[in-house]
Amino acid sequence: MAETASLPLAEPGLWVERVGNRNFPAGRPALFLDRDGTINVDTGYPDDPAAMVLRDGIAPVIEAANQRGVPTVVVTNQSGIARGYFGWDAFALVNGRVLDLLAEQNAFVDMVLACAYHEAGRGPLAIADHPMRKPNPGMLLEAGHRLGLDLKRSLIVGDKPADMQAGQRAGLKRGWLVEGEISTMGGLSVSPLRDAPDIEGLLTAIRSL
Repeated sequence: MAETASLPLAEPGLWVERVGNRNFPAGRPALFLDRDGTINVDTGYPDDPAAMVLRDGIAPVIEAANQRGVPTVVVTNQSGIARGYFGWDAFALVNGRVLDLLAEQNAFVDMVLACAYHEAGRGPLAIADHPMRKPNPGMLLEAGHRLGLDLKRSLIVGDKPADMQAGQRAGLKRGWLVEGEISTMGGLSVSPLRDAPDIEGLLTAIRSL
C-alpha cells in the first residue's frame, strides 16, 4: 500500500501530479478533462483498477492535444475519499491504470489534479464548497498557475454541469458536455459530446489551438 507521505498531495484533500517530462512554453491553452464518466466509464466510486474501461473516442482526443503541443490536464472530484470509501492509495492505483490504458492508445496526460474535499467528508476533508472542488474553478486555476496556461483559450470536456461551471468560472470560452446539449453558460459556449460528429468537432477545435 502506498504511503500518503509519498503521494503528490499539495494538501490533505488535493492531489497535484505532474506526469511525464513534456515541457510547454508559457501562454499555451490546455485541454482540461474530467476523469470518471469522461475519460473512463463511470463506475460510481472507483476503487478497483481492474474495472477501468476507457470511453470510446476519448483517447484520440487526448492524442490530438499531444500532437498539437497542448497540455492535457485531468481535473477530478473524488468525494469517495472524503466519505471514507477508499483512500489516496486506491486513487493512485486507479488513476495509474487509467493513464496506462490511455498510453496503450498513444494518448498521454500531462497533469492530474484531484479534489477530495466534500461536506460529507471526515476530518480535514469535511469542507463544504471548497474552492478546489468543481463547480469551483480552483483546480483549473492551480493548473493554470503551475503550467503558465492561457485559460481563456483552453477547452474543457466533462460529463456534468459542474465541469462546465468550473470552466466558465476559470474564464474558459468553450466546453464539451458528455451526453449534453448545446447551451451557453455565462461566457462559456457548451457543445454536446454524444457521437462521432461531436468528437470530430472537438478534434477540430483542438487542432485549431
